[in-house]
Amino acid sequence: MKEKILLVDDEQDILELINYNLTNEGFNVFCANDGIEAIKLAKEIIPDLIILDVMMPVMDGMEACIELRKIESLSKTVITFLSARSEDYSHIAGFEAGADDYITKPIKPRVLISKIKALLRRNGAKLNDKHENIASGRIILDRERFVLILDGTPIDLPKKEFELLELLMMKPGRVYTRDTILNELWAEDVIVNDRTIDVHIRKIRAKIGDDYIKTVKGVGYKFEEDLQLNPSNNYVSP
Repeated sequence: MKEKILLVDDEQDILELINYNLTNEGFNVFCANDGIEAIKLAKEIIPDLIILDVMMPVMDGMEACIELRKIESLSKTVITFLSARSEDYSHIAGFEAGADDYITKPIKPRVLISKIKALLRRNGAKLNDKHENIASGRIILDRERFVLILDGTPIDLPKKEFELLELLMMKPGRVYTRDTILNELWAEDVIVNDRTIDVHIRKIRAKIGDDYIKTVKGVGYKFEEDLQLNPSNNYVSP
C-alpha cells in the first residue's frame, strides 16, 4: 500500500516540484494551499506524513500543526516543517507546536526524499512495537492509543511529549543525557538545542506533576518510578 503524504504550501511551483518527485518515488501525494485546507484534507485521508510550510495565508503552519495534533485520528501521523525560515527560534517553535522534524529550504529533492523515507521508517518501527502499556504509580502510558492516563483520567499529549515520557519511563532510574534524548527522538541533522528538550520536560511536568521526572544537573533527566501503586490491573481501555 502506498504511503500517503500531504504537502501544504501556498507556493504552487514548490508544490508541483515536490509532488512530482514524491510521486515518482511511489508515494500517494495530496496537496493543500493553507492550514485550513490542510486540516480538512488530513481528516479525510489520514496521511502517514504531513509536510508543512510555515508562512501561509489564512492559517500558518504553526497554527495548523497545533490543531492537527489535537485530532486523535492523526496521532500516529508524522509532521515535518519545510520552511525557508532557518532561525533557531523558528525550529524551537516548530517542535513546541508538535512537529517531529524541521527541514530548512532550499533542499535538493533527493535529500528531501531521503529524509522523508527516514522519518517514515522510524515511525513505522515505533508503530510495529508490541504496544504494551507502561505503568508507574498514578501514570499509565497507553502506547497503542497514544494516551497518557493520570489517576484514571486520559490526557492528550503532543507526539514528542509522549515519546519523551515513553523514553524515560521505559527505563526508570536511568539518566538520559540530552544528547541521548536528541539521538533517540530527533533526526541526526535536525537543529535542536537543550532549550527545546527543557521546554518539552516542563510541559510534561505541568501535566503529571514534578515528582516523576528528575533533573540531574549538568547531565540530563531520569524518571523515578512510583512503586507504591500499580494501577495497571484496574485500567480499562477507553
